[in-house]
This record gives sequence, C-alpha cells and structure tokens, in this order.
Amino acid sequence: MTETLLERFVSQVIASSFYQELDRTYLSNRVMALVGEEGVEAETTATNLIDLKDELVALAVKNGFCGELLEEQDIIGAQLMDLITPAPSQVNANFWQIYARDPEQAIADFYQLSQANDYVKNKAIVKNVYYQSPTEYGDLEITINLSKPEKDPKAIAAAKLAKSSSYPLCQLCMENEGYQGHINHPARANHRIIRYEMEGQTWGFQYSPYAYFNEHCIFFYGQHEPMKISRLTFERLLNIVDLFPGYFAGSNADLPIVGGSILTHEHYQGGRHTFAMEKAPLEQVFTIAGFEDVQTGIVKWPMSVVRIAGPDKSRLVDLADKILEKWQGYSDPEMGILASSNGQAHHTITPIARKKEGLFELDLVLRDNQTSEEFPDGIYHPHPDVQHIKKENIGLIEVMGLAILPPRLKDELKVVEDFLLGKVDQVADYHQEWANQIKADKEVSPENVTQVVQEAVGQVFSRVLEDAGVYKRTPQGQAAFLRFVQAVGLAEQDTDIS
Repeated sequence: MTETLLERFVSQVIASSFYQELDRTYLSNRVMALVGEEGVEAETTATNLIDLKDELVALAVKNGFCGELLEEQDIIGAQLMDLITPAPSQVNANFWQIYARDPEQAIADFYQLSQANDYVKNKAIVKNVYYQSPTEYGDLEITINLSKPEKDPKAIAAAKLAKSSSYPLCQLCMENEGYQGHINHPARANHRIIRYEMEGQTWGFQYSPYAYFNEHCIFFYGQHEPMKISRLTFERLLNIVDLFPGYFAGSNADLPIVGGSILTHEHYQGGRHTFAMEKAPLEQVFTIAGFEDVQTGIVKWPMSVVRIAGPDKSRLVDLADKILEKWQGYSDPEMGILASSNGQAHHTITPIARKKEGLFELDLVLRDNQTSEEFPDGIYHPHPDVQHIKKENIGLIEVMGLAILPPRLKDELKVVEDFLLGKVDQVADYHQEWANQIKADKEVSPENVTQVVQEAVGQVFSRVLEDAGVYKRTPQGQAAFLRFVQAVGLAEQDTDIS
C-alpha cells in the first residue's frame, strides 16, 4: 500500500530522528498544524525527506497556511525540518562526546546533520555554475551564485512595510538559533550552533546555508561586537585550525572596501577546501630578524601575500603581529601607498590559517582601501574595465582564488556565446568591448564557445585580483614589496625561487 504524503514524511522523520513509532500521531498533528489538513492524504512519488518537505510547504501555500513569498515558505520549511533536529543541548553534548575520541567524526556528524535537516541548502547549491579556469596563478575557481534566491519585488515591498526589529541584532548572533524568522530575517528554526571557548569567551561554530565551497563554515564570537584585525585574530585563527582538524580558517579585512559584507560582528570563515592560493608556491624566501625559526616568503599570487609557517603557534602570532603593526603604519609615497589620509586608516590584513602535517601556516594578505578621483570605488578594487564581471568587494573567498559572481551573468554570458557564434549582433553595452576582444583573439566554434567564454571570465578574475593587489607584479612593484619586508626586519634574503 502506497504511503500518503503525510505518512511518508512522518515515517522519514521517525527514521531520521530520536522520535519513535509511538510518536506518529503526535508528529502527524504537528505537521498538519503547520500545513493544514487538506491534501495531506494525497499520494506522492517523492522519497527524499527534503523533497517531501517541499511538497508539504507547497500544500501549506495552497491551504492558505503560508504566503507565496519564498521567505514565508522558508519559515514553514524550517519548522518542518526542525522535527528531525535535536535540541541545541543534545547537539552540543553529542558533538563534544564524539570529539573526545574522534574530532574529525564529530565534525562530520554535525555537517551531516546540517545537510539532512536542510540548513545547508544542498538542493539549491547544486544550481550554482562552477568551473576552474587555468591562469598563470594556477586554476582559479569561478562560481555564478544561483543558490541564494534574489529578492522578489513583492518581498522587497513587504519588507519595507514590516515592523522593524533589532532581534536578533544580525544574522551571526547566537539568538538566531531556533528563531522563527520573518520577511526581513531568514528562518532559523532548524539552525544549530556548536559552542566552544576561546580566551574564556563563548564562540559559535556553524555551517553556511548557501555554501560557496566544501563544508563552508563560520566561527563567530558570542557577543555582537565589530570585526577587528589584531594579534588576537592570529591567535584565534591558529587555535581554530588546531581545534577543527582539516579545516582552514580565515578572516575578512576590517575596513570598508577591502572588508567583507558583515563588519559588525566578529567572525571568521572556514571549511574543508583547498584554494588556488594555498597551492601557490613561494616566489621569494627570506628570514626576518629574530624569527629565524619561522619560514617566511612572498607567495606567487596576484595579491600581495606574505606566508609564514612553523610548528610553534606563538612564534607565528608574534611575527604576524609585527607584520600587521608595521603595515598599519607603513607608507611608500613613491608607490602611492599611504598608511592613512585625512585621519582615515587605510591598511589592514586579510589573514588565512592552516595546519598541515604538524606545521601551522598563516597567509597574510596586505590590503589598502584608498580611493582616488580616478578610482572612487577603490584604488585596490576591481577597476572599471573589469566591473562588468566583478564589481563587488574582494573579500576573503575571492582573495583565496574563488570568484563569487552575480546571477545576472548566467544569461548574459550565454548572449556573449551567441555573439561569438554570430547568432546575435550585440551584447549588453558593458560586455561589448570585452566580447569584441574575445572574437578578435579566439577561433570559436559551437563545440568550444562555452570553454572560450569561461576561460575569458577566468582571465578577467585574474585581473580583478591583480587590481586588488597592493604591490603590482612588475619589477618596480616587487622591489617596493621587498622594501616593506626590509622595514619589517629583513635579516637574510634567499635566492629568488620563482
């Protein structure tokens, strides 16, 4: 006998949670309270719990228990998936009990739960366009972000009319755990956070709902305080990669233009992914006076990166702090590099930490947020001629070699392909010069046109990163980079190994 939609969903909940067969009636009633009673007895061909949830949400809309906006539907969906999600206390107890004997297994189990309960939106993430593009800096990664739905005009209008709320203060606050959500704040009924301590303070570990890479996660401070790059940042990042084996951890910069999208809450990002920057070799190796035990060098990368490595976390923290302090106050007027102007600080660092085979590693990416009349968006920001592909800030993820490009490009790049094949006479104005150049440079056929356009996008992203690099990859730029290293305290420079 075929199970109905309600029966199959409840059966899946029982199979996937602490509920037992005795709870079937209770669960059925809780589901009908959310979606209504009409239609739950219909047959279904769906077998996956998340697909069944989606059918129930559609039923809730039909029955008038839910509005038509995606934000409203997400609220019902999160409540349905909360049925298979243990309470925060149980999730944390399970995590740390397993962690005591097998840290990697504890992390894997929490990631599995975060996918199973649809907090990590795998069904949406697979819609993203993803490919790798060869460049002189290695294979850069390109994504066109299609997983996170764009705001419906009706949702924007409704959001303007909605009563404003300051709870939770932001999407990274602890108070999001279990939060119902509303038109201006995402549903979080099925959200769980692992608590841990650093410096005697509570921190949280969670996954990113719309992940940009494998096991994309967030480590955040338990209090709503602004981001700040400091000595503490380096200590925390190295402690995180020690505590969460196999994960990198990095921080966005803490200044506008070069910083991330959320500067109001101290947090870091991490995950189990190897970016092109990690694979990039050292071009020059040198020794900093007083830090002869720390491996130090300049990375072959379009941005300006100092890599330090060694077995002792405290030594890396000391050197990273020295480099940060020097960079914050460093100017090279000949190169147009200014530590500050008009009372505004310009220099900070985007740091990334890893632990590999017992060695700790920190990549310190020098950032500068100056603007000028020629480049009002930022001197070290994508310049106007590449903004048709990438206009947004270059944050931590892009710095490491993964482009997050806007949804508009999916259709726009298809038109560029048609232009190269002679199917249309023109493309969007802001793409036209670029498309003309590709047409002049490349032999294009129906078989290779997609690859040609993808590789052209990869080259643009490479340029984007070069624009964001403070020290350009010219003899003059690299000589200026070494002047900064000398200012830090160059003891010995080895032979150029590029």
